[in-house]
Amino acid sequence: MLQAFLYFCYMEILDILIIGAGPIGLNCALEAKKNNLNYLIIEKGTIVNSLYNYPLYMKFFSTADKLEIAEIPFISAAPKPGRQEALEYYQGIARQKNININLYEKVLKVSKTGKIFEIETSKSKYTAKNVIISTGFYDIPNLMNIPGEDLPKVKHYYTEPYPYAKQKIVVIGSSNSSVDAALETYRKGTEVTMVIRNSEISNNVKYWVKPDIENRIAEGSIKAHFNAELIEIKEKTVIFKDKEGEIQEIENDFVLAMTGYLPDFYFLKNSGIDLQGECLNPIYNHETMETNIENLYLAGVVCGGKDTHLWFIENSRIHAEMIIRNILST
Repeated sequence: MLQAFLYFCYMEILDILIIGAGPIGLNCALEAKKNNLNYLIIEKGTIVNSLYNYPLYMKFFSTADKLEIAEIPFISAAPKPGRQEALEYYQGIARQKNININLYEKVLKVSKTGKIFEIETSKSKYTAKNVIISTGFYDIPNLMNIPGEDLPKVKHYYTEPYPYAKQKIVVIGSSNSSVDAALETYRKGTEVTMVIRNSEISNNVKYWVKPDIENRIAEGSIKAHFNAELIEIKEKTVIFKDKEGEIQEIENDFVLAMTGYLPDFYFLKNSGIDLQGECLNPIYNHETMETNIENLYLAGVVCGGKDTHLWFIENSRIHAEMIIRNILST
């Protein structure tokens, strides 16, 4: 007990510990550095880890200027940059600005004793006066909870079309990720069937892509079942309910379950953050980003709970400035 107390006393107390090295976490670090605050980012993967795991040929909805952080220009060959350009931009900033980051280290627990936070990770322990959670939402798939979802042929993450050439696949949903997967795999010789709960392709699909998918469906190159629901996945087939309520079973090699992703609600709740409503919205002050726990802040997509379309890079870049301003004022 005495040894643990002495260890705690001699630990460096950071001004800020930031969880997550995505674009918004990096922006928080840059804002802290600009104001001479002692900070550290802890990241369970690589720099901008979620972006690294995006589909290889993904194009952003936003233009390059809307993805910039800390007023550092983002130079792109096209109006809407791709994954590789974004990786170069954000990882380049981390190198050039010499941001303090510990990579491949997972935060396990955040607790508070008095006014000091204790952060336990997979590699060490830290103490800090303030903690910023900027963990995004790409780690936990939004499961369908149907029989067979745990089969190896079911993929909740899509990276490139080549593994699916000359295969029969089912793509679930009509979001941007679903549509991109359907079009890319179709163009590599894949037999694509889309199973979509709604009556049409989502209006959130990128405007330059939506006509393409609608035309491929209209001509029959890609099969689409609207107002339909997948109910079971088997080794060689899938079973779904069509818009008439009839049960259909079709041959299938792979299922791309592009059903979205969720923040780590268990981690948020275990850190003491209150969640409310069906969307499990975290409680925070919209002017300071401070949660119901004093000096514990949220930044970026994680603020939206299950509504992962509410916050994105473009409109959450301001969170860093809001948080640091509040820290400096207290």
